Amino acid sequence: MHITKNLVPEKERKPLYDDIMTLPFGETFTDHMFIMKYSPEKEWHDPRILPYGNLALDPAAVVLHYAQEVFEGQKAYKSPAGEILLFRPWENARRLNKSLARMCMPLLPEGLFLEAEDALLREEARWVPSQRGASLYVRAAVIATEPAIGIRASRSYLFFIICSPVGPYFKDFAPIRVKISSAYVRAVDGGTGEAKTGGNYAASLLATMEAKKEGYSQVIWLDGRRKRFIEEMGGMNIFFVRGKTLLTPPLTGTILHGITRKSIIEMAGSRGLRVQETRLDVDDVMRMISRKEITEAFACGTAAVISPIGAIAYEGKEFTVSEKTGPVTQGLYTELTAIQYGVTPDPRGWVYTVNP
Repeated sequence: MHITKNLVPEKERKPLYDDIMTLPFGETFTDHMFIMKYSPEKEWHDPRILPYGNLALDPAAVVLHYAQEVFEGQKAYKSPAGEILLFRPWENARRLNKSLARMCMPLLPEGLFLEAEDALLREEARWVPSQRGASLYVRAAVIATEPAIGIRASRSYLFFIICSPVGPYFKDFAPIRVKISSAYVRAVDGGTGEAKTGGNYAASLLATMEAKKEGYSQVIWLDGRRKRFIEEMGGMNIFFVRGKTLLTPPLTGTILHGITRKSIIEMAGSRGLRVQETRLDVDDVMRMISRKEITEAFACGTAAVISPIGAIAYEGKEFTVSEKTGPVTQGLYTELTAIQYGVTPDPRGWVYTVNP
C-alpha cells in the first residue's frame, strides 16, 4: 500500500504533554491522522497521512442520521528498549470486521489495517510515553459518508485513525464502586451489542450519568430481556473470583468480544485458575458476595486494562466485595501489563513491534 503523506513541519508540531499521568483521558491528540476512502468502484483507496484536523461531511451523510459507524480502541506502549509495541492488534482487525459486517459496511483487509496503524505510529513515535501506566491510545473508526436520508446502507465510507496520549483510565489501581442498572439496558438479543458501534455507547450515557451523580464510577448491565443476568460493565467485560475459579458471562451476542477478556481467559490456566463462562444470575452473585464466596471482582478492557471492583450497588443496597485489590486481580494485571510494555517475555506471541 502506497500511503501519501502531508506532514506537519517539525517547527509547527504540537508541544508534548507536561505530565502524562494527570492528562485527562482522550482529550489531547497528536499531530497527524490516517484516512482512507471506500467506494464501490475503487473499494478501499487513497490512503493518506495528514495533519490532524476536522473532517468534511455532507449534512446528509448517513453516519449523522442512521449511526452507521464502527470503531476500535487499542494502545501503543513503549518498551524499555524504546520499541513501540501493540498488543494483539490483529484481534482488533478481526473484531473491526465483525462489527463492519453487522453494520452492513465493507470489510477492511486485516493487513491493510495493521499497515495503516504501523505507518501512523512511526510518524507519531514521539507521542508514545515511556512511563508505566501511560500509553498512546489508538482509535480507528469507519463511518458512512454518502449523503442520503433514505434508510439504507451507505455506498461510500471513510476509514480513519487518530491517536491520543493517555495516562491511567482510573487514576489509582484501587477498587471502584459501581452500580447495577435495573431501569436501563444496553443491548438485547439480536441487536448490535457485540458490535463496537457508537450507538451501544450512546445507550449507556444516561444510566452512567445517573450512577456518577450517586458516587459510582460505572454501571453494570443486566440482560435486556429479563433484567436478571449480569452481562458487562460500561464498555468492559466483567469477572468474579470464586476460589480458584473466574466466573464471567458468556458471549451470547449482546456482549463485546473483549481482547483483554480473551487474554485473561488464556492466561488463567498458567496461574492455577479455571474459567467458567456461565450465565450469572444477579441475585445469586449478590448472595455469593454477601457470603464471601466471591472475594474479588474486576472489569477489563483496553482503556483501563483491569479495574478492581470494591463494591456493587443493587436494588438500594451496597454489597462490598473487597476494600483492597485482591491477589488474583493484582496478579493478572501485573502479568498482562508486563507483557504489553515489553518488560517480560511474550511466550504467546501477543506483542506486535512497530517497524522503526
